[in-house]
Amino acid sequence: MTEISKPQGEVKVFGPDAAPSYWQPVPANGFVQCILNPQTIESAARFAMGTQTVAPHSHIREHTHDRHEEVIHVTAGRGFARIDGVDQPIEPGSTVFIGLDRKHGFVNPEAAPLTFVWFMMPGGLEDFFAQIGRPRTPGEHAPAPFPRPDNVAEIERRTVFGWTDPSHNPGAKP
Repeated sequence: MTEISKPQGEVKVFGPDAAPSYWQPVPANGFVQCILNPQTIESAARFAMGTQTVAPHSHIREHTHDRHEEVIHVTAGRGFARIDGVDQPIEPGSTVFIGLDRKHGFVNPEAAPLTFVWFMMPGGLEDFFAQIGRPRTPGEHAPAPFPRPDNVAEIERRTVFGWTDPSHNPGAKP
């Protein structure tokens, strides 16, 4: 019997500031790091993973992902996940799984940042963040709050979103 060898997968270690990072516009403010995605690794299954820090007294507006599943794991701060209109408290160690087409958003009502790890299957969230954000250099001061791009609805449709809350996206259709 002939033994068939399988190719080994890639291994990479990323330092704390090695990944692409972007300042985020209102209403989330804060910043994201897009650590694992098709531009940074080769993987058999397409996915993306990174971190997001939501600024104090800010939020990620409600939205859905019609073709993607998402996992959020809180590492710092406190707030709540609004899932299908119901507020669920989240704190360090909390993990939220969000299946297809579930309306969700995240709120940071506190004076400290809310930080979590995000994992999206099959990926694409990194493209959205890069297109709506501004490049961030670790250690630099946060910019003044800035608006979303005028074409954000088109960016959402072409990346990972189904429905998004139009209250922070004038002109978008629900």
